[in-house]
Amino acid sequence: MTIPLIIVLFLALAAEFTNGVTDAANAIATVVATRVLSPGRAVLMAGVLNLVGVLVTGTAVATTIGTGIIKPEAIGLHTVAAALLTIIIWSWVAWRFGIPTSETHEMVAGLAGAGLATAGTSVLLWDGWRKVLLGLGISTIAGFILGYIMMLVIYWIFRRANTSGVRNVFGRLQILSAAFMAFSHGSNDGQKFMGVFAMALYIGGILPAFYVPGWVMLLCGVIMALGTAVGGWRIIKTMGFGLTKLEPVQGFAAETSASIAILVASSMGIPLSTTHSINATILGVGATKRLSAVRWDTTAQIVMTWIITFPVCFVLGYLLTLILKPIMT
Repeated sequence: MTIPLIIVLFLALAAEFTNGVTDAANAIATVVATRVLSPGRAVLMAGVLNLVGVLVTGTAVATTIGTGIIKPEAIGLHTVAAALLTIIIWSWVAWRFGIPTSETHEMVAGLAGAGLATAGTSVLLWDGWRKVLLGLGISTIAGFILGYIMMLVIYWIFRRANTSGVRNVFGRLQILSAAFMAFSHGSNDGQKFMGVFAMALYIGGILPAFYVPGWVMLLCGVIMALGTAVGGWRIIKTMGFGLTKLEPVQGFAAETSASIAILVASSMGIPLSTTHSINATILGVGATKRLSAVRWDTTAQIVMTWIITFPVCFVLGYLLTLILKPIMT
């Protein structure tokens, strides 16, 4: 264990903790907004089920991140450190203003910028980027459509039911959908940092080849769960209250739709933005009332943050690599 490797592993855990803090809201925003669970209980549930999701869903996404975005054999520990610092910096900036951002896109953009600064364009791998682009489509377009369709189906099934009765039923069901959402978040987001952690161990000579040891899965899962326990009320306010008015039935539809999209992507090794998924399904659910039910000004602010994440994190990863290279090599 060299000092540069220890620094990178610490940064990987710090980024995992940050992911738990800033992305916890993705799993619990709707269940808090509909007042089905208190913020404290929702955060505790999300922390536990994030950990379970990390431990039981395999390492397909971790392998994509660790070996599919940039060539691990062509970079150094300073490259990984720069990418991780990019995630930490941009995530906390967005969190400070209550804007949900995507650690997935921060990670791939930061890795791309850092890899380019280290070894040029030959370091980039198309297979991993193809999965990232596919994940972007699943999380946004498919997420919106799934949320829209599920809400229409629920409306049709319960079209003759008593309104208060429907609210009571879905108030209970939304606890299950929020748990499903937290589990699916762990299945995808938790794996990404496991992949970077294992990449650092491989580059540092600790692992003879890239794979994710069981102790790495457990360690990263626990750290993300601790971050989740801290929570992110600013982002909960934006997602749960700022996009559209949510009742338990809408919250259930949004969470269930997003969870399905995320788990499908996880099984295919596709790194997906949980933030994009739940935001898209909330918008899809809201649009079934009428388009004016969606607060498009808040939506535009979120989308603008998503758009600038790629170039900002790419440049930040590139510059941090130039700064760290003489220090860590």
